[in-house]
Amino acid sequence: MKIIVGLGNPGLRYRRTRHNFGFVVVGALAKQRRLRFRRGRYQCTRAQGQIGKERVLLVRPQTYMNASGRCLGPLFRQSGGSLRDLMVVCDDVNLDLGRMRLRRSGTAGGHKGLESIIKHLGTSAFPRLRLGVGQPPEWMDMMSYVLGVFRRGERPLVDEVLARAVQALETWVYHGVEEAMNRFNSPLATSVDKP
Repeated sequence: MKIIVGLGNPGLRYRRTRHNFGFVVVGALAKQRRLRFRRGRYQCTRAQGQIGKERVLLVRPQTYMNASGRCLGPLFRQSGGSLRDLMVVCDDVNLDLGRMRLRRSGTAGGHKGLESIIKHLGTSAFPRLRLGVGQPPEWMDMMSYVLGVFRRGERPLVDEVLARAVQALETWVYHGVEEAMNRFNSPLATSVDKP
């Protein structure tokens, strides 16, 4: 079973913020596949179903971003799955809005949600999809920026990235991380092959 985890903060206050980009993408994938989120064990909401012939579990931790590993650590151990079948989706201030980057593994890069997951899994050797949100303007501190909403002028680009991110996740499920990286780590991406 493939496990796709979207990082964010629970509650309406954070719903459309930059820091919740992972939640939004996983929610869009669930909607496209007609999967419904329900409250689950391990402090999360989860949606289970099929993408092609693959069983998938979509997860949104409800622990707040900085404690995401408290949900994912026990959930992943209980699943008995392999790290190559786990994908974590999160925002990234080090990438410009409109860019996304798939990696087989890597450091947290200062992202508190990834730091928590690495701590609770005891490894950083899991795939992740990082979604660019850009840097804050000089007059704004980082926390206010990531907990702020996308500006109206950014929405068309956000919608484009959202659609591409869903395609990238489907490609990862169908064909693996290498194929998804080849197709979606450049600004121009090809569409996903459907099974």
